[in-house]
Amino acid sequence: MPSSAIEQGGSEEIECEECNDFMGFIIKNAEGYEFWHDCECVERKRTERIMKNSAITKEFAKLGFQNFDTTDKDSQIKDMYQCAMSYLKEFKDIREDRGNSIALLGQSGAGKTHILMAVSNNLMRKNVSVLYFPYVEGFSDLKDDFQKLEAKIHRMKKVDVLFVDDLFKPVKGTPRATEWQLEQMYSVINHRYLNHMPVLISSELIIDDMFELDEALASRIYEMCKKFIVVVKGDRKKLNHRLRGLS
Repeated sequence: MPSSAIEQGGSEEIECEECNDFMGFIIKNAEGYEFWHDCECVERKRTERIMKNSAITKEFAKLGFQNFDTTDKDSQIKDMYQCAMSYLKEFKDIREDRGNSIALLGQSGAGKTHILMAVSNNLMRKNVSVLYFPYVEGFSDLKDDFQKLEAKIHRMKKVDVLFVDDLFKPVKGTPRATEWQLEQMYSVINHRYLNHMPVLISSELIIDDMFELDEALASRIYEMCKKFIVVVKGDRKKLNHRLRGLS
């Protein structure tokens, strides 16, 4: 039986020298018996596949807790950071609970996306699949190609963790949410709510604002996230990092 990429074809470059790319298995002898065990490359390739399927860009994949600077930041931003760290630490234990989700809400530019992306990247390194769905761009893409709709909504329902970024973010000249968008989001969130599947949510809206848009949807989000929810509001010049230095 061929046991390496070179023996199989003679020209392919071997990615893993440990198992010689032999299906991620290593054969070892022990007192005359052969046994197989997984090579370390199996975990690495699984993580790479999860990252590839997440819809997270290479730039966002670099975001972590280690490069989020809380120095001289408002206490609310530090609260977001600590909340996310606690969520990540407890994720394994609460994953199947109703309250297994997290929401960072309020001020634009406070670092909500960075922090939740750090959570996402850490989860994927632990072989938890994550799907990133930026609210505005995501629905724009689906509206432009309805053939993608069923498959994308299915993925949003079934992935281990769904990260909805900038939920209900307004676009100039359009409402925060159309009836169609609310219908699709309710379908996804309700499925995940009923099946105790985690969501990560960032939004400029607080829960009360969401209730004004759709009470059924907002109440589910709140129940899922209420153990890990932080609202950032106040002086935007202090809270929005893009405005730092603006007098």
